[in-house]
Amino acid sequence: MNNIQFSYGTAVAAEAIHAYKQQVAQAQEQLVNGTGLGNDFLGWMNLPADIRPQLDDIQATADLLRKECEVIVCIGIGGSYLGAKAVIDALTSSFAWLEGEKPAIVYAGQNIGEDYLYELQALLKNKKFGIISISKSGTTTEPALAFRLLKTQLEEQQGKEAAKRLIVCITDAKRGALRTLATQEGYKTYVIEDNIGGRFSVLSPVGLLPIACAGLDIKALIDGAEQMMQQCGITTPFEENPAAIYAAARNSLYQEQGKKVELLVNFHPKLHNISEWWKQLYGESEGKDGKGIFPASVDFTTDLHSMGQYIQDGERHLFETVISVLEPNHTVPFPHDDANLDGLNFLAGKRVDEVNKMAELGTMLAHIDGGVPNMKITLPKLNEYYIGQLLYFFERACGISGYILGVNPFNQPGVEAYKKNMFALLDKPGYEAESAAIKARL
Repeated sequence: MNNIQFSYGTAVAAEAIHAYKQQVAQAQEQLVNGTGLGNDFLGWMNLPADIRPQLDDIQATADLLRKECEVIVCIGIGGSYLGAKAVIDALTSSFAWLEGEKPAIVYAGQNIGEDYLYELQALLKNKKFGIISISKSGTTTEPALAFRLLKTQLEEQQGKEAAKRLIVCITDAKRGALRTLATQEGYKTYVIEDNIGGRFSVLSPVGLLPIACAGLDIKALIDGAEQMMQQCGITTPFEENPAAIYAAARNSLYQEQGKKVELLVNFHPKLHNISEWWKQLYGESEGKDGKGIFPASVDFTTDLHSMGQYIQDGERHLFETVISVLEPNHTVPFPHDDANLDGLNFLAGKRVDEVNKMAELGTMLAHIDGGVPNMKITLPKLNEYYIGQLLYFFERACGISGYILGVNPFNQPGVEAYKKNMFALLDKPGYEAESAAIKARL
């Protein structure tokens, strides 16, 4: 197997999939020709090819930060950090933080936790650290707050001039507070293009710079994404297009079978944050206008011992999409024990992955028997190339699926509601009327 594979198994009948062929074709035409809703945010479509001229420069910046820093802080929220964290966690050691890997990659601006920020600042005290600040506007509360705190700390510890070399801003080309500050201070910058929304930005500098800082091969990541871009293109026959089939299958399950929750399942703990990235991608793209499949996730077999009962025997409103890794990167044989008190000698000599694969198969069969449709995405192994394929596969399928659903997959009007309330409650200048109105409700 040279590419990731998608299979809908017995979850949906073949004729039900093919019933969506015309809708998929129409959605693909809208994406390619830019005639659908949100067509000013389609820059991600050809990004794997378009980004190549920037890769050497991104790598050079990463190399500088890796050489100079003990810790690199990635500041961002939502799509500004989830993609990078997903890839880094999938492809680096699960225990890198204990192994003393340098530089350590940590995150800020994804919450407003005072204890979190205190502990982060305490960690960074007397350490040489760098900052990657990711924000199109520079005024989103969570990352802006974190950046002000950490920039001040870095300047105090390293001096203002030295700090300039250790701060990189990924922001708007011309507008916004972060662009203004970066220009004034002379920080190294990369542009978030106007036509690329946050949740589709992992293959832009937003994701690529932190990923490169973690020592991963961004060219291989882009190679995989570009291969999948070709495979999921409009000229690929429907039956051979994995993104098209996935979009058709999940819409059939939602619209014809009433399955309103999609569980993204993995049996490989390193994929946990791939699921977190996927949840934003699909939730923010499809959850609007009173529509949308609710994206949830579980890590098996871990969550079988917490959520398995509900999945097996609860309300029948969900389906599962399993990410299966064909071949682990390491081999761990199970040992023989003369006493055999745990009764596991029947597994002696087997790889741990053999046990995991049977758990995967057994779970799938049990859940199918329990009325939970199962689909599968198979990765040959975990590396940059196949993760690149996976990211683009999900992005392309998301665009197709959103158009089939009849929504604008590229806006997020609901995100602004809480921001407006928060600013009003904090008495932000310019929100006086909103402050008075919301405080009258309390």
